[in-house]
Amino acid sequence: MSFILSIKRFLFVVLLATPLVAFADEITPEQQFEIGKQKALVCVTCHGVDGISTTETYPNLQGQKQQYLIAALKAYKQNQRIDGLAILMQGYAKHLSDQDMRDLAYYFSHVKTENHDQ
Repeated sequence: MSFILSIKRFLFVVLLATPLVAFADEITPEQQFEIGKQKALVCVTCHGVDGISTTETYPNLQGQKQQYLIAALKAYKQNQRIDGLAILMQGYAKHLSDQDMRDLAYYFSHVKTENHDQ
């Protein structure tokens, strides 16, 4: 088999497989919620179960808008937020990828606790 024919076959297989790979990367809202929930386990220490803090110094995250949460996490990661206990969040946020931030924001913007008035 010639080298050119091998390349053509390889490219053909790659082109056929590309839509399958793209499809495999898509996740459902339920899956993103569960991924965010797992990533949020470290947040529970300060922000409480389901993002409802029991301490006045830590804000509730439940029900916040996704874009606000992403912007806040990015600001912490870039040390642009320096007020209050920001140093704690800076330490956590510096390890977050953009996908981590999206997952966390999705989770906290969608999580609900029964019988909680916001």
